[in-house]
Amino acid sequence: MIETWGQDHAGSDVHRITLERDGLSATILSYGAILQDIRIVGHNRSLVLGYQELSSYLGDDNYFGAIVGRVANRIANGTAVINGSRYVLDRNTEVGHQLHGGRDGTFRRTWDVVEHSSTHVTLQDTLPDGHMGYPGNLTVTARYEILPDQVFSLEIEAVSDAPTLCNFAHHSYFNLGNSATIDGHQLQAFANRYVAVDGEGVPTGEVTDVSKTDFDFRIRKQLNDKSRYDHNLCLSDQRQLLRQVARLCAPDDKITLSISTTEAGLQVYTGHGISGMGRGTDGLVFGSLAGIALEPQAWPDAVNHEGFPCTLLMPEQTYRQRTQFQFTSENLDQG
Repeated sequence: MIETWGQDHAGSDVHRITLERDGLSATILSYGAILQDIRIVGHNRSLVLGYQELSSYLGDDNYFGAIVGRVANRIANGTAVINGSRYVLDRNTEVGHQLHGGRDGTFRRTWDVVEHSSTHVTLQDTLPDGHMGYPGNLTVTARYEILPDQVFSLEIEAVSDAPTLCNFAHHSYFNLGNSATIDGHQLQAFANRYVAVDGEGVPTGEVTDVSKTDFDFRIRKQLNDKSRYDHNLCLSDQRQLLRQVARLCAPDDKITLSISTTEAGLQVYTGHGISGMGRGTDGLVFGSLAGIALEPQAWPDAVNHEGFPCTLLMPEQTYRQRTQFQFTSENLDQG
């Protein structure tokens, strides 16, 4: 089902699309290509953070459920050398870096609805040459689909008519339980290394072994009210075939989220900076640690660090990302 759900700042219609299959339902917004809500039969709350009203998204800086880009994460000092030329990019952090593609990144734009059915929707946006400082007209397409066995699938493709940077990420915050925070959730991630960052969250260039550190999630680790992560776990040195990279379990183990992706990195952000702009889809007001963002993507600030997986996209290439979120439940009321 598709419906008009208000207008953005420019007066363009924003659409909301409802998907459903095999006990899993989701609502997608054309604004920001946002996953507003996703639910599993037997659980009385959305499994992601999302707002009741469009106005809350229009002023939101939490990136709830959005696809962020054209380059997710941080680029130090908002500068990059792309195909031999230096570019000054939009700097949208207080300390002068770029975050998630700049202040008018894809999370702030209304995408076109290309086609849809009861189980999928395809959205598209075109970022013009020079947008947020980047070269190249870049067209990005995102397809959300509910597959059998309660798998929520995302496929992102992008092409550009000039050399540019490209690294998209889906930015949902997950809360699989019934409490106001992620306290008690258990996270497992299959990464042997992580990217060290400075006090501003920008990579230092050092890639560190997770052994004997707080970043070792290879064995399931319980999160608590002191968990403070906003770091990239290094899954591989380059994009791979689709494979499982992480699992998140509710405090009571009744719901488990398994994440599979093609991407080389997984940004783990425990949401300690969340400050909600409005009420959530279940009437909640979100605060610190209300959800955990698990964002498959390339490593952050890759353009400024030799040896990081390349985020350069050439005109003859197509950027492709596949990510799947599979939800399983035990001992829930399926009525």
